[in-house]
Amino acid sequence: MIVIADSGPLRYLIVIEHVGLLPLLYGSIVIPQGVIDELTQTKTPGSVRLWMGELPEWVTVRSPQKMLSGLSSVLGRGEWEAIALSEELAANVLLVDDEAARLEAERRKIPVQGTLGVLDLATEHGFSRRSTRTLEKLRRTNFRASKRLLIFS
Repeated sequence: MIVIADSGPLRYLIVIEHVGLLPLLYGSIVIPQGVIDELTQTKTPGSVRLWMGELPEWVTVRSPQKMLSGLSSVLGRGEWEAIALSEELAANVLLVDDEAARLEAERRKIPVQGTLGVLDLATEHGFSRRSTRTLEKLRRTNFRASKRLLIFS
């Protein structure tokens, strides 16, 4: 399975201390250099910068070989690199939260999964629970989603 990750899901899963779900669900992930650059900026939470400085063995860094044409100008470098890499490697899934990036990936027929979807999938497979505590940790970040999605059911 080829899984590409954009910065959003990585950032939030690290901050809420659930990044360990990724190897359980997917085995390994691939991230482009643009994502590393985004997640090592000084404005990024320290826990994320620390994690990025010591990437686990289940993370591979790979940049796309070519630029894609027709990408939305609202996408950041990490997003367009993740989409390009997903297309180039025929990824099974792109982990991405940003709405514009999700729409672009879907337009290109790339399956997407966001942070909440990862948490739901982990619950489905018995690796974790989508608990009130987990969602409360997520609410305390700058993660944005509709209130409907952030309600514990």
